[in-house]
Amino acid sequence: MSEDNPHSTSGSSNKGWLEKIVNTFTGEPKSKEELAEMICDAEQRELIDPATREMIEGVMEVNEMRVRDIMIPRAQMVTIDIGQSVEEFLPLMLDSAHSRFPVISEDKDHIEGLLLAKDLLAYAFIPGKEFKLQDVLRPAVIVPESKRVDVLLKEFRQQRYHMAIVVDEYGGVSGLVTIEDILELIVGEIEDEYDVDEDGGDNIRSLNKQTYSVKALTPVEDFNNYFKTNFDEEEADTIGGIVLKAFGHMPETDDEISIDDIQFKVTNSDKRRLVQLKITLPSQDE
Repeated sequence: MSEDNPHSTSGSSNKGWLEKIVNTFTGEPKSKEELAEMICDAEQRELIDPATREMIEGVMEVNEMRVRDIMIPRAQMVTIDIGQSVEEFLPLMLDSAHSRFPVISEDKDHIEGLLLAKDLLAYAFIPGKEFKLQDVLRPAVIVPESKRVDVLLKEFRQQRYHMAIVVDEYGGVSGLVTIEDILELIVGEIEDEYDVDEDGGDNIRSLNKQTYSVKALTPVEDFNNYFKTNFDEEEADTIGGIVLKAFGHMPETDDEISIDDIQFKVTNSDKRRLVQLKITLPSQDE
């Protein structure tokens, strides 16, 4: 990103919000706790707004974290086998709506490279052009679990890559991390075009006539209105809560369960919560 530094005829307007915060107090903070108190006080004095305060706190939090704290665990990695054909792995790509995929050979410890969805476009409009997965792979960047998150973010920016494979001290793959994972710690959840559905709002996206991608945080009321279902709104606030209660435990990615003839598949989750679901409605015949 470029940095703009416009000149100003007003001396006070050149001061950034951080300088204003510091100038509000007679002494400098001696610890992170004191700095956090100063930031909260600055918000109360309306020198900064709540969103700015949250971003500053996010930066302070990132500075103390290691990659192991934010990585997507190995079990939840969406991968493509190097022996799969386009017909075999394309549904997985469409279902996950990711843009980058680790390509493996024997198992997830054997990463052959990364496949970028956009690299398939060169083959989409040229009939008869031979496709070999090996020819379009990008190199995979490997980082240790112990790497500091702020250092990794700097490397992401400087070296212009967006995903890294995380390994443990023995060299085994333990997960992956993306630049978006880090940025969301600072600015909150980042929405993209795949999160929006023209008919169902921000939470529900149609994949075909019977299959939908649904955010786990979709309110039960909205889910019922959209799909004409009757899930109990007193049982849980979100459809993810309904699914979690049906499982009876924290499910992992790709776990499936049927509730009232609707098939729910977990397509994204972390250690604490469900993130994304794929639901399949019963056919008209059923």
